[in-house]
Amino acid sequence: MELPAPLRQTVDRLLEGTPLATLQQAARTLSGRYRAELRDGRLHMADDLAVKAYLAARLPATYAAVRASLDALAEAQPAFSPKTLLDIGAGPGTVLWATAGVWPNLERASLVEASAAVRKAGAWLAGEGALNVETDWIGADATLELDGLAPADLVTAAYMLDEIAPASLPKLVDRLWALTAGTLLVVEPGTPAGWQRILEVRRRLIEAGAHVLAPCPHEKPCPLSPPDWCHFSRRVARSRLHRLTKDADVPWEDEKFIFVAASREPAARHQARVLAPPKTGSGKVALKLCRPDGLAEERLFTRRDGDTFKHARRADWGDSLAP
Repeated sequence: MELPAPLRQTVDRLLEGTPLATLQQAARTLSGRYRAELRDGRLHMADDLAVKAYLAARLPATYAAVRASLDALAEAQPAFSPKTLLDIGAGPGTVLWATAGVWPNLERASLVEASAAVRKAGAWLAGEGALNVETDWIGADATLELDGLAPADLVTAAYMLDEIAPASLPKLVDRLWALTAGTLLVVEPGTPAGWQRILEVRRRLIEAGAHVLAPCPHEKPCPLSPPDWCHFSRRVARSRLHRLTKDADVPWEDEKFIFVAASREPAARHQARVLAPPKTGSGKVALKLCRPDGLAEERLFTRRDGDTFKHARRADWGDSLAP
């Protein structure tokens, strides 16, 4: 997966003139803060240089994870076509661009972001990239200042729960759900810790009466237990600048992520979800599945299964599959 061409070209223009060595050092600092899940009261992207480092090193991967999550949501709820978006912890508009790619009829977006430097970059990218969505950038702390916001058809929070204190999570989830007129999507890094945060979000939403759309094909307790954990992966194409900023050799990277999508309306249907890379052999494929009945299994499909085998052979990690 790649960034949309207008976004990629606009990012390149924004980064013009920034020395590569400066970008590399800023990217290393930013990456270290993310990996450590620091909650020291400082914003990860507090200045223009940190924002540029994010655009060069992290935006392609986070965009890919968000877009994959939105695609799964759209598959589970085909009739859903949001006109309004509320994105909490919006960064430079990653979710905005991905949502507009899935639903071109999106009309308005309210983007809540604490960092003034990030808001400035995001507004510039949307304007220069000719994104045809009315946007309102709101400077606010997601854990403290969500009062006064209007509900939206689609509410999102991507890659931001790891930046807040665990004690703040229940109240934040409740507030996000209260602002959700239609569907809520939360995306986190695909780490064991990210999975645990998503499980807590999922549990609280189910208790509030939400209907889980994806990735889970059920609303029962998660059938996985540590050291196993639920996550998915999306391969991301690296541009030349992306490779140079990360001092990488290969032209791609795999972004691991986990998400939950929940709606005020039930899913049109539930299908099993592929939880790991398929294991293929001659005339057979083994898939690790999360099933609509709440169980997980590794199921072997062979040519004897006919059309079912054909579908299973085409399935990839994260895909849905008719039980």
